[in-house]
Amino acid sequence: MEILTDYPERLEEHEFVYLAYPETPDQVREFPLEKVRPHKGILLIKLEGCEDRNMAEEMRDMIVQIPLEEAVPLEEGEYYYFQVIGMEVVTEEGEPLGQVTAILETRANDVYVVQGPKGEVLLPASEEVVLDIDVEEGRLVVHLLPGLIKEDG
Repeated sequence: MEILTDYPERLEEHEFVYLAYPETPDQVREFPLEKVRPHKGILLIKLEGCEDRNMAEEMRDMIVQIPLEEAVPLEEGEYYYFQVIGMEVVTEEGEPLGQVTAILETRANDVYVVQGPKGEVLLPASEEVVLDIDVEEGRLVVHLLPGLIKEDG
């Protein structure tokens, strides 16, 4: 499995994992976790009930999840990707920019991919740009630096 967490070593602490396809995240299947081991930059996992390659192939492209209450507690101002993806994005003046559809990881900082009325907008996840993230409201308020949005004309 591809590693998407900063804490892959913690996976083996879990008794169960939950799998879902990205396009149907609410259709989750629970699996007892038997074994986890690192292998060449990925994790090999053994799930109870998954006894052969054909069964494993049926799970290709699924996302492995754990319950939020079992996740590593975050520091203030930190957010899980799933909390940010789907948020509505507005400028500090209240102008709607669209919705966060993806997060790109870069060496400097993450970049929020926003799709909306101005097309695709790439916003650095920096303190200079992101003014407020309200998880409960599902809203991200940003300060647009010059050049972040293509101007009409």
